[in-house]
Amino acid sequence: MANSAQAKKRAKQAEKSRTHNASMRSEMRTATKKVASAIAAGEKTQAEEAFKIAKPILDVMARKGIIDMNKAARQKSRMNKHIHAM
Repeated sequence: MANSAQAKKRAKQAEKSRTHNASMRSEMRTATKKVASAIAAGEKTQAEEAFKIAKPILDVMARKGIIDMNKAARQKSRMNKHIHAM
């Protein structure tokens, strides 16, 4: 347990950022699942719309350091590849 005032504050900050990052990660997963389900259903226009929403979410997650830049680029590339193959 944190003993000093500084350690107590850092523990509070860490918990706050952990919950915020978890909600952001959940939002990202939801957006990518919407794209994947539209691709699986074969609905190209719906997949394109979902991809337009998911792309900036992935960019923000990478910029904030919640996910790696390469992971965001890889996910966007794969989604885009699947959409164009439809």
